[in-house]
Amino acid sequence: MRKRWTIATLAAAALAWTVLMAEMPWVAAGNDFAPPAEEACAADAPEANLAFTLKDASGRDVNLADYKGKVILLDFWATWCGPCKVEIPWFVEFQEKYGAQGFQVIGVSYDDTPEKLKPFMAAMKMSYVVLQGLGRDDLFDAYGPMLGLPVTALISREGRVCAKHTGLVSKDSFEAHIKALL
Repeated sequence: MRKRWTIATLAAAALAWTVLMAEMPWVAAGNDFAPPAEEACAADAPEANLAFTLKDASGRDVNLADYKGKVILLDFWATWCGPCKVEIPWFVEFQEKYGAQGFQVIGVSYDDTPEKLKPFMAAMKMSYVVLQGLGRDDLFDAYGPMLGLPVTALISREGRVCAKHTGLVSKDSFEAHIKALL
């Protein structure tokens, strides 16, 4: 019996490794987070839909359109998401470093309640805008598809989605894009 469980465990681990290491073209097709070229944002970049009002962790209404004119890093994340926890300290640093230049990080929690958000935000020292996304399929559809988390979009001052990525991106790549848009 022990031999069967060992084989099953090894097979499951091999399958998980294969899935994690395989290139996923359906995810990669929506990712355009390559280092910025000559121009920071393509001329034909799609317009960002900022016509959403969400609640922050304290229950106050926040209108995304109020941030138009700033460079926005719009991050869809969750407290249970490992890669999200890696990126959050970078976003805190970027907000502190570039906020005075017209940069704004906006985190949208995918499915967490305010009771779970508040202690998580305090523990992670999240100094940027964090909004509740629970039940907001309209917003996720506007920036989706959400095939995994995190999903991050960089939006120019003119309101164009200049870059979008699903999954973990390097800190240097984020910072290069932010600097190019500022």
